[in-house]
Amino acid sequence: MEEKIVYFEKPGIENTEMTLRLAAERAKARGVKKIILASTRGDTARLAARLWTDTGIKIVVVPHQYNFMASGQRFPAELVQELEKQGHAVHFGTMLFHTENLYGMDTPRIMANLLRTFCQGMKVCVEIILMATDSGHLEAGEEVIAVTGTGRGADTAVVAISAPSTRLSELHITEIICKPFQTKQGPPPKMPPPPPPEKKK
Repeated sequence: MEEKIVYFEKPGIENTEMTLRLAAERAKARGVKKIILASTRGDTARLAARLWTDTGIKIVVVPHQYNFMASGQRFPAELVQELEKQGHAVHFGTMLFHTENLYGMDTPRIMANLLRTFCQGMKVCVEIILMATDSGHLEAGEEVIAVTGTGRGADTAVVAISAPSTRLSELHITEIICKPFQTKQGPPPKMPPPPPPEKKK
């Protein structure tokens, strides 16, 4: 089996529309009906809802939990109502990889750091799939696409088999649709040239 993976040269918001289009194409090819989408301020959610009109895709938007970075919520309340009228859902839940203070251990941070070795978005993909399954927006074992990003916008998308956070080992990333070549800005570091061969005396 062969499938295309798109690698973006740089992470960030400029990859958003392409990521959303690639996710919709793969959803159609795989018969996936739900896409889990990370959106903290609502811009990515608005664009996705517009681009995916008449595709039959149901979006489950996962913003930051309440009071995560400051008091309140940055995701607009009016957008929640707008998306729900369109048949989509918005889930505000505990962000599972930011719970060191709750659990009193480093496991969430270790998990987050491990997933970031792929890219920032991969960590969020796994996190929001677990959150959506915990909340009942996904059935355990359901095939789904997750779309996330690095900071603002979207640049990462995967196909996965969902699982709740109590059965993490049952979550499987089956396909990578797209991701940044690397999360850090700038070109990959160049390797130094090999030393010249020693001259024989």
